[in-house]
Amino acid sequence: MFQGASSLSLDAKGRLSVPTRHRDVLSATAAGQLTITKHPHGCLMVFPRPEWEKFAARIAALPMEAQWWKRIFLGNAMDVEMDGTGRVLVSPELREAAGIAKDTVLLGMGTHFELWDKATYDAQEAKAMQAAMPDVFKDFSF
Repeated sequence: MFQGASSLSLDAKGRLSVPTRHRDVLSATAAGQLTITKHPHGCLMVFPRPEWEKFAARIAALPMEAQWWKRIFLGNAMDVEMDGTGRVLVSPELREAAGIAKDTVLLGMGTHFELWDKATYDAQEAKAMQAAMPDVFKDFSF
């Protein structure tokens, strides 16, 4: 289970250093193989390969009226592999799609990660914190 936020910077070649606390799990469960694709909220989703295969199968099984979503998720997916120092290359196309230039936030989302441009994430989080909490949280006590 992946959780937590990490502030990271891409290097000049567009490589992201996977936080040490996630490297061992990704090496053990996915042999360092990941898949990165677009997320409809403007970030990228980063999956360990076995989780990607489950997600991709669910997307591929969607009916024809979801064809554009298949294109977004499956058509933009790129397989990557962690190098010996735990870095992965984020393609220029995916970086551009998410507005990522250098500073990022990597969020553990359970079975996968979200990779955000830091300024975009900060703005979206601030907006969410200002809004009323959705009804689905009515039974939670904070």
